[in-house]
Amino acid sequence: MNSKFMQKFIEIAGRIGSQRHLVAVRDGFVAIMPLIIVGSLAILINNFPPFGNFNFVEWMNGIFGDGNWQTVGGSIWNGTFAILGLLVSFSIAYNLAKSYDVDGLSAGLISAAGFIMLVPWTEDGAGLTAAWLGTQGLFVGIIIALLVTELFRILINSNLTIKMPEGVPDGVTRSFKALVPAVIILIILGFFQALMNVFAEQSIFEVIFNAIQEPLQGLGNTLPAAMVVSFLNHLLWFFGLHGTNIIGSVIEPVYLPLIEQNLDLFKSGMSAFDVPNIVTKPFLDSFVFMGGSGTTIALLIAVFIVIRRERNHPYRQVAKLSAPAGLFNINEPVIFGLPIVLNPVMLIPFILIPVTLTITSYIALATGIVPRTVAILPWTTPPILSGYLVTGGSWRGIGLQVFNLVLAVIMYIPFILAGARTLKRNKGE
Repeated sequence: MNSKFMQKFIEIAGRIGSQRHLVAVRDGFVAIMPLIIVGSLAILINNFPPFGNFNFVEWMNGIFGDGNWQTVGGSIWNGTFAILGLLVSFSIAYNLAKSYDVDGLSAGLISAAGFIMLVPWTEDGAGLTAAWLGTQGLFVGIIIALLVTELFRILINSNLTIKMPEGVPDGVTRSFKALVPAVIILIILGFFQALMNVFAEQSIFEVIFNAIQEPLQGLGNTLPAAMVVSFLNHLLWFFGLHGTNIIGSVIEPVYLPLIEQNLDLFKSGMSAFDVPNIVTKPFLDSFVFMGGSGTTIALLIAVFIVIRRERNHPYRQVAKLSAPAGLFNINEPVIFGLPIVLNPVMLIPFILIPVTLTITSYIALATGIVPRTVAILPWTTPPILSGYLVTGGSWRGIGLQVFNLVLAVIMYIPFILAGARTLKRNKGE
């Protein structure tokens, strides 16, 4: 653990995890996550599958008329998923500007305005092309947010601002301070849009989507990519680094459009078995990271199975304290309490089990045994409930979770036994 290679790895991973722009991207997505979850649940309710003899959709149609009540969910979708690119362009710019101690609100507003400027109009000129406002415009939203904020920071620090006299309210002072930078930035974006129209004859959205976003989404929706994400996440956690946060800024722009496509097709009436994308963020959260990274809810169950009689055993005490939080996928108590971090005994299962569950889950969804994911849930949603909801209300989702948990418990047990023996030996018992 003290080798130069490991030390260098920890140093590099730590730098990546604290890199200003990646942190801004991560925090930008975290900020809009409540809207994403609400939009996802609205579509899930609008298309909730029959439960035995009870058909929720028909029951609601009988009360409010065919489809009338679904307008509510559709409106929520329009205000969340349908404008995801726009929301991201604001939230990332806001967080990046705040990290520089410059006006985050002004940076966010200028970024959002710049994003709208670059969105192409419909062929009849009646309005903006809605497709680019959503997840198809995510990468442009991220790029615009980062570039606009950096330029805004440079202009502010260069004193290209209008200074107001003392006594003027702070809100007015900030507004006028951002005026000149806003004018310069928006003029630059306007010229850029004009050049794109003349020389490329297509929008920057189409260029970025075809060159970057679509290939990355195709790569991300594969088993090898999912295994790499799972492996890196847990390797970082093993060294005490927050793997979920470090890689989150990289995978969110790839996996959000994939679940959005599933949701959109599910909303239009397609079965959850037939939607195209297998690997999404809910796929990992619901079927791999049960109890948190490392599938640690299975680790807790394994501890209770192995150490039944020794009530005061350290492993059992940690498991008892960690179990309530673990049910809601909060696993820092067990990761740092057992510990898993820098514990050689736990390295193999902590990394191997999630990768194995990624494989079993991918096979189950790819072969049609289990429906594919069509909902985004709060990350604290307990297992079993999450398996049911994320697959559009299918008991097969629960079945896959139970299968994965049993498999993970079986894989953890030998290492719990080894760890307990090592603990006794170290104590001289």
